[in-house]
Amino acid sequence: MEHILDILKDRGFIAQTTFEDELYEQLKSPTTFYVGFDPTADSLHIGHYIPIMAMAHMQKAGHRPIALMGGGTAMIGDPSGKTDMRKMMTVETIDHNVECIKKQMSRFLDFSDGQAIIVNNGDWLRHLNFIEFMRDIGSMFNVNRMLTAECYKARMATENGLSFLEFTYMLMQSYDFLELFQRYGCRLEMGGNDQWSNMLGGADLVRRKLKEKAFACTFQLLLTHDGRKMGKTEAGALWLDPNKTKPYDFYQYWRNVDDQDVQKCLSLLTFLPMDEVRRLSALQGAEINEAKKILAYEVTKLVHGEEEAKKAAEGASSLFSGGGSSENVPTLQLTVDELAADGRISTMLVRAGLCKSQSDARKQIEQNAVSLEGEKVTDPMASITAAQIGDGLLLKKGKKGFCRLQLR
Repeated sequence: MEHILDILKDRGFIAQTTFEDELYEQLKSPTTFYVGFDPTADSLHIGHYIPIMAMAHMQKAGHRPIALMGGGTAMIGDPSGKTDMRKMMTVETIDHNVECIKKQMSRFLDFSDGQAIIVNNGDWLRHLNFIEFMRDIGSMFNVNRMLTAECYKARMATENGLSFLEFTYMLMQSYDFLELFQRYGCRLEMGGNDQWSNMLGGADLVRRKLKEKAFACTFQLLLTHDGRKMGKTEAGALWLDPNKTKPYDFYQYWRNVDDQDVQKCLSLLTFLPMDEVRRLSALQGAEINEAKKILAYEVTKLVHGEEEAKKAAEGASSLFSGGGSSENVPTLQLTVDELAADGRISTMLVRAGLCKSQSDARKQIEQNAVSLEGEKVTDPMASITAAQIGDGLLLKKGKKGFCRLQLR
């Protein structure tokens, strides 16, 4: 049977590992590992999807995942990749977000019979005694060494600098690893490559304090071929929650990725065998669109279920090829009273999620990017009535933004 690290490497997941030869040996036996998730929102987004897929591959290979919710560390805020200090969140907000994320995680991992575990680091971090913690854990960290971490150096170079609150984040995350080892025998932390410094701190703490083997392994971030972060849309992040990003919009995002990113996305975001990934990625010209359709369908199926993936594919086929059912085109239901109160097309664009704001909507109209049933809209203040909508009216922004307006 192929080793899980070779599988992850072949699919493009692995960025860095500690003690790689030892880790190969460790993963020949069932191993408990963890990935941390920061509950700063009530949904996961596509940036979390790479570690989730890696966790699923690991579980399929016989290893036990721990999904660690950062109910404690979220109260401090990770300085990695940030130019300013994060806004403080209440315990109630954090706990609410944790519960929402727990439900989403169950789509990807099997939590039955303890095959995967969800824990919240707020259970131990919120009740620590500061003096005891600093004597026991803080004494194990060298400040000079910590300051060489990229996340700290970047923040110290900014106008506002680095707060002591954020400086302690590495200690907190490292303590998580120690706690998870003692509670569950966890020997490996996995996560995004931007967490490398924090993860080294945790593995080193377990090794120094308990004299036990502990490892860190980071994943590549989901970037385009030219180095930009994937998952950014006009409406913001690409969320895994269908109420934040509609399944159709989610499908269309992957349907429209650059040709050069198809192989990376198929490898990282689907479970298709690598022979099939390579075959699809080798398609040229117009044929690469078939690979993109398969990519969009497979990712949408994993995140939203097969029924929603079929609906999204049908909707796209109806709009772009003239085939399929128009019933599956994204729809905005409106009442006669709502139209009477505000029937502006700019309002419809915002409500349909095609534009971020009224000013953005008016700008798109002024740039001749908006149409109703194929007719260009030229007046930024134009409105529509219930009579115009009738049995349905297709609102379009640009080449790929669609929504059918319907009365309810």
